[in-house]
Amino acid sequence: MAAASRVIATVASTTSLLSRGSLRRSQTLTLCFNSSRLVTKKRLFTCTALYKPDVQIKEEGLPETLDYRISPWHDIPLQLGDGVFNFIVEIPKESSAKMEVATDEPFTPIKQDTKKGKLRYYPYNINWNYGLLPQTWEDPSLANSEVDGALGDNDPVDVVEIGESRGKVGQILKVKPLAALAMIDEGELDWKIIAISLDDPKASLVNDIDDVEKHFPGTLTAIRDWFRDYKIPDGKPANKFGLGNKAANKDYALKVITETNESWARLVKRSIPAGELSLV
Repeated sequence: MAAASRVIATVASTTSLLSRGSLRRSQTLTLCFNSSRLVTKKRLFTCTALYKPDVQIKEEGLPETLDYRISPWHDIPLQLGDGVFNFIVEIPKESSAKMEVATDEPFTPIKQDTKKGKLRYYPYNINWNYGLLPQTWEDPSLANSEVDGALGDNDPVDVVEIGESRGKVGQILKVKPLAALAMIDEGELDWKIIAISLDDPKASLVNDIDDVEKHFPGTLTAIRDWFRDYKIPDGKPANKFGLGNKAANKDYALKVITETNESWARLVKRSIPAGELSLV
């Protein structure tokens, strides 16, 4: 078997959410908890939680193996100021390996999803960089009255980055949000934030949903249709979308990000009493 592959974000703590005991600057803080006390879902969470870490990405082994890992969800800060956010690439554009955050593993790494012990792939390539916003969480206990009362999907918020460059798994890109799609996947709300990397040549031209239509014509429809139909080849029904089956504007996307960041903060806060603190 090919060598196992693992990419871990090593975090040097300077500012902590916790005040339990004294920590030296050189120590690494890990907060681990079991979320079955919080939500009745099939997955458990293990996490670290720091707002301002110094992050280093270290890779071990080869991609597309059962043990491939790349991190994280909780340790990279969400906001950089001036409407700019960190975006973590899970699935590079023009690829099909189904990578996702493993919320039930230490350090919540990104890994390739499996089914019956086999690596999973989309039926066709995704045409944009796809990944997550760190420090966000779609709360499965909250019903969204604006989206048919759908409950959150228990995962970080997804991002579709429409720039021309192909990212790498685990790459952190600075992006600005432009729009939002309210996908409903088997009754769960699964937000898709449409964004663009600040490094893209067209980044200065697009600042809201109308600019996307002007400079990337047809892209919003193509994204909606891709996520609507990708399960059909596996014999599953098409996904649905709220908000009139249309993308919402930048202000709405920012509202979604704010709300899910607040949900993430509450998740971490109420996990502390039941948590397990360890210094690595």
